[in-house]
Amino acid sequence: MKKTYDIAIIGAGVFGAWTAFFLRQSGASVAVLDAYGPANSRASSGGETRVIRMGYGPDELYTRWAMQSLPIWREFATRTGREIFRQTGVLWLSNDADTYLRSLCGVLAQVGVKREELEAGEITRRWPQLRFHDVTWGVLEPDSGLLLARDAVQMLVKKLVADGVDYLSISVNAPSGSGGKLKAVVGNNSESISAETFVFCCGPWLPKIFPESLAERIFVSRQEVFFLGVPAGSTDFRPPKMPVWLHRTHSGLPYALPDIDGRGFKIAFDRHGEHFDPDTSARVVPESSIARLREYLQQHIPALMQAPIVETRVCQYENTWNGDFLIDRHPQFENVWIAGGGSGHGFKHGPALGEYLSGRILHGAPAEPRFSLAAKQTVQKRAVY
Repeated sequence: MKKTYDIAIIGAGVFGAWTAFFLRQSGASVAVLDAYGPANSRASSGGETRVIRMGYGPDELYTRWAMQSLPIWREFATRTGREIFRQTGVLWLSNDADTYLRSLCGVLAQVGVKREELEAGEITRRWPQLRFHDVTWGVLEPDSGLLLARDAVQMLVKKLVADGVDYLSISVNAPSGSGGKLKAVVGNNSESISAETFVFCCGPWLPKIFPESLAERIFVSRQEVFFLGVPAGSTDFRPPKMPVWLHRTHSGLPYALPDIDGRGFKIAFDRHGEHFDPDTSARVVPESSIARLREYLQQHIPALMQAPIVETRVCQYENTWNGDFLIDRHPQFENVWIAGGGSGHGFKHGPALGEYLSGRILHGAPAEPRFSLAAKQTVQKRAVY
């Protein structure tokens, strides 16, 4: 007899894996399905590293979720014996006109997050390899840092399998029918997976699976990332000499992560590019983007102005219009849940999201109104995170 699971989760990224973790802890039978594999190169959870920071301007909700998630990430790292969290510190760089950073300081103080407020002279003294002539002050979160994204998700899925979760490598077709209760999803190999509840945590594939509900609510855009080869023998761009940093006074909102395990100094511009298809779009960086990067390096990181580009990545954001997560029931299927959006900043929140969603599914825990389908306008605007 074919097995029917309590929960089937479509998507083995950070959201799906942590949701499966908490559901399994509650005793549910769980299957996790993914077309390309956990943290694969097409997934938003793929890639080397992701920032974990507490600051979210005036938005206390995401600060608290980051605070909730970090100890869980650290405990998971200890349990697995893998150094998936690196406490590099996170440095915010801005000027006196930036109300976002002032609000961020206030929220961090209110919730008890350690921080240092630094004047421009102190920033120059502590990080002489960086030049920010337009920066008048900054905020350092000394206890924040980065996560090894691909390693973390793949280790988590291995842990799930060891704990009795079934992982299935299968591509799932969009649910069919007029609504009511979904009995099964069908894979591209015609195999059907039955469950009492289905959770779609499939990131940039969500608008493709549910176009009527999500095509105008979740927007998938191109994001380019560069890894630079640091000078031979230099430790200036590795921890502890180099933190994660975010340059808020520059129009491109660049951010950088230090060289970890010799993979290179990571830098990107927080621009939401053109529409991107996670299955078919090319992941090649054009020369125009490289020229833009070189111009930035010349002005702000002269030691890396001629550094070789040792690797590039083209990944994708999938965001709602304001960057809020979308975590809600499907409007037609009573036993189908959707969790996505916010991938420009969401990786760090995986544990908090998984705990929230498992509580909603299993125990009817209170909903956060901001995460509802009804709260998502159908007008695309740029999220500021």
